[in-house]
Amino acid sequence: MSCRRKQPELFKSENTRKPQKDSVFALRVIFLDDSEHVFEMEQRVLGKDFFSVVCGHLKLVESEYFGLEFRHHCGSYVWLELLKPLAKQIKRRNDLTFRFIVKFFPPDPGQLQRELTRYLFALQIKQDLSNGSLTCNDNSAALLVSYLLQAEIGDYVEELDKQHLDNKRYIPNQECLHKKITRFHRRHRGQSPAEADGQLLEVARKLDMYGIRPHAASDGEDMRINLAVTHSGVLVFQVATVSSKARLSISSFNTAIFCVLGKY
Repeated sequence: MSCRRKQPELFKSENTRKPQKDSVFALRVIFLDDSEHVFEMEQRVLGKDFFSVVCGHLKLVESEYFGLEFRHHCGSYVWLELLKPLAKQIKRRNDLTFRFIVKFFPPDPGQLQRELTRYLFALQIKQDLSNGSLTCNDNSAALLVSYLLQAEIGDYVEELDKQHLDNKRYIPNQECLHKKITRFHRRHRGQSPAEADGQLLEVARKLDMYGIRPHAASDGEDMRINLAVTHSGVLVFQVATVSSKARLSISSFNTAIFCVLGKY
């Protein structure tokens, strides 16, 4: 994602002099394709202004589905708050790295209007598969990887598929699924990258963990839980140990109003 765009006038000093070096952040953003770009922003600007410049760099129109996250001084990742100045959010001056990722997953990816948006969603699914956060059965995993192959290298060619799967890891247990992946890939002949991305999202949206990104929290009894905000409401994950096995219980709240208290 190397397209460049001139910074809007908003981010220049109010007078004709350049801003002082100590009043400017050099903010590194890692995009979903693993490319990086450094943005120089004055510390006083709001998070939404920085986010707008990042989206402008990508020429992204449907920006409402995305966000920037960074490592808070407490060690966990948090979202950039759009209505707060950068200076009030960034405490770790030695680590000014942000990750541009999908923040909101629509229940039907078909409502995404732009090809670029669907491509970015496909990259997010690819990333979540690779790091194990999007869990699914072997059949679904192999089908998803086959669509990624179609988008990246085109129609099935035995030797090319083998080389690609040997050199790139899409899922943790990939070696066990080579035959299943290539069998699916054969069926996608003639699909364009955009069509393959669309099919990938159609499969992904039916998975139980689609669009779920748990965040550590604790309940009123100080029990460790995970919270996730999805298109259907708030999910609460609770892990209990029973007979040396982890049991995961999920509660869904789609009509309640929550007040979440915490400290950083």
